[in-house]
Amino acid sequence: MKVLYLECNMGAAGDMLMGALSELVDQQAFVQQMNSLNIPGVEVKADESFKCGIKGTHMSVVINGEEEISDDLSHEHHHDHDHGHTHDYDHHDHEHMHEHHHDHEEEHDHEHDHDHHHDHDHNHEHGHHHHTSLADVERIVNGFSVSDKVKKDVLAVYSLIAEAESNAHGRPVEEIHFHEVGSLDAITDVTGVCVLMDMIGADKVIASPVALGSGFVRCAHGVLPVPTPATAYILKGVPTYAGREKGELCTPTGAALLKYFVNSFETMPVMAVEKTGYGMGMKDFATANCVRAFVGETQGQSRIKELVCNLDDESPEAIGFAMDELFAAGALDVYITPVHMKKNRPGVVFTCMCREADADRMMELMFRHLTTLGIREYTCERHGMRRTETVLETSFGPVRLKRSEGFGTVREKLEYEDLAKIARETGRSIEDIRAAVTEEYRKKGDL
Repeated sequence: MKVLYLECNMGAAGDMLMGALSELVDQQAFVQQMNSLNIPGVEVKADESFKCGIKGTHMSVVINGEEEISDDLSHEHHHDHDHGHTHDYDHHDHEHMHEHHHDHEEEHDHEHDHDHHHDHDHNHEHGHHHHTSLADVERIVNGFSVSDKVKKDVLAVYSLIAEAESNAHGRPVEEIHFHEVGSLDAITDVTGVCVLMDMIGADKVIASPVALGSGFVRCAHGVLPVPTPATAYILKGVPTYAGREKGELCTPTGAALLKYFVNSFETMPVMAVEKTGYGMGMKDFATANCVRAFVGETQGQSRIKELVCNLDDESPEAIGFAMDELFAAGALDVYITPVHMKKNRPGVVFTCMCREADADRMMELMFRHLTTLGIREYTCERHGMRRTETVLETSFGPVRLKRSEGFGTVREKLEYEDLAKIARETGRSIEDIRAAVTEEYRKKGDL
């Protein structure tokens, strides 16, 4: 199974994710594709960047010749006038919604960091801010020359952000007007990540628990705590932690992209890594400021659920019916184990093995069709071989050949039901038919 693993020890932001993923594909072709979208005034650049001696990519989105910036405030950072700063905050990236127009007349010697989503209009003397509704975003994205799937993904990510901003500001989603998040550079970041996810085509996306940062961040509304309300809302239910560095490590855009694409948040699985990508933020910390992306094969590793209950008052017919229903619903396996229970009663342990996503449905069926009052649930790491199936055209008719490989082993097996059907039709034994089919294909060199 092809797996993409995202290491978010320094949080995540749109440009960092785009930089990391771009190193897993033909980066030059990706940049050309992004610039061919003809987003007004926007140019995407893949810049070589070093953090703590590690080389990676900083993916910059340049609008009208300038890369967008925003402010991050931390109580532990105080800058002198000698550094060109007149405030006691440094400039870290974030993206936040703004609903009111205002002029930005202060001049700062900005220090860039993750995504940069203040949408300054550089054609106006006072940098008047644009405001973009979700409908505006939809209109812009639908004009891109990308697949319908990518358009759907981009708009789904923006819906997560809009819902979070709506919750934070107590306003209906229809009234939300984006400031930094809805600007062209943010649209470019989100679209870029969605294009890259489509190019990579992973069967499963896994991410580490997400570092959020700490301290405070300055946005259009004032000074907000880290994580900001929008980021905290988006990452509900996701394993997160503060981390060692001050500042905003995970932005709302980064949070929304992770929430949409990641199937599970856990430690890195056992996988044969084929490529590793490093997506760099602009700011320097004691820790390398990057998102790492790994793509490779897991050789069939997955998590499954074992649902178990004890039965001492169930009829064999009811047990058989329950097994049939669970298999029909997609259970991986169902079996019973004879046991002696309390009061020396003979009984069975009923076990259903299923995919994690199917566990609730399987438990519902078990409670419906069995007399049990309780079910035990176990999570298991499952290592399986890769399976393929081909159809052999034999003189007896079609016979399926199942092939399993992995962990240094290859197995092939003719499908029992096909052999049994031929055996019944010919009056010969299954073993005779198996031997005849095997010999026939050995002569052809296919077995």
